[in-house]
Amino acid sequence: MDVITETTGEFLRGRRLRQRPALRRLVRETRLDAKSLIQPLFVCPGVGVREAISTLPGQFHLSPDQAAEEALRAAEVGVGAVLLFGLPASKDAIGSSGLDEKGPVPEACRLIRQRSPETVVITDVCLCEYTDHGHCGLIDEAGRIDNDRTLAQLSKMALVHAEAGAEIVAPSDMMDGRVLAIRRHLDQVGFTDTAIMSYAAKHASAFYGPFREAAQSTPAFGDRRTYQMDPANGQEAMREILADQEEGADLIIVKPAITALDLIARARRLTLLPIVAYQVSGEAAMIEAAAERGWLNRKDAILESLTAIQRAGAHLTISYFAQEVARWLGGR
Repeated sequence: MDVITETTGEFLRGRRLRQRPALRRLVRETRLDAKSLIQPLFVCPGVGVREAISTLPGQFHLSPDQAAEEALRAAEVGVGAVLLFGLPASKDAIGSSGLDEKGPVPEACRLIRQRSPETVVITDVCLCEYTDHGHCGLIDEAGRIDNDRTLAQLSKMALVHAEAGAEIVAPSDMMDGRVLAIRRHLDQVGFTDTAIMSYAAKHASAFYGPFREAAQSTPAFGDRRTYQMDPANGQEAMREILADQEEGADLIIVKPAITALDLIARARRLTLLPIVAYQVSGEAAMIEAAAERGWLNRKDAILESLTAIQRAGAHLTISYFAQEVARWLGGR
């Protein structure tokens, strides 16, 4: 509804700049950019493997050679980076396969750097994909997460990824002190240029289900509420962000995105570090399911959700729609 201004008695005619698409594009405050999108890839052992993931339409389990091809396709449409998650051939209680320099993620790093040298390669650093119990940390004799003993394992994994060519390592475990431990370990062996993108505000969310199926990382017992954050806590999220900044993080992640837009906005005011939002698997699944039923326009919903995330203050967004959106943006 138009309003009358107190000073002139004239209508505020905001509709003047909405009359046609060219005008609306000209004055758009928030603009999506393919270079600000990060495409997740799930890397598994083998050669020539490209298996559809049932819980994540349009996503695949990819062998390292296929991950390199997918990264090249993403780069060709302008996607800024890829984020690699690993599915090992074997798992044990300490996630030792995550330290294998010949594992799927290190091998994919090397192939991507060879075939698509301009692609920014980010790797997920966490034990949940490599442990037989599915938790993000090592388990002590009482069945509890051993925070401090986990730090050494995470640091070793980060180094394996850095040696394979990862430019950014992304610890997603939510162990206390892991950014500092990884930073010191990398620096001690000369990888001072490897950046850390920390999952700083990662909530124990209901929206991770499809990912856990895709990454085969569902906990065998209990849950992750003792190390992932309570979604009700905003102040705690800011404290975690500041702690990771002090420990040496170069970028910070807020996750999930759509249920934490307020936290993204607060983080933008709190820190000068680049803020990365993760549009998680459950968010993508909601859009896909509603679109399949004809309840909403899929393309419009994807673009609106990503625009809202960026409007809230995110500099970068991890999204399963990254390549598709980049193609759309190229045609606009």
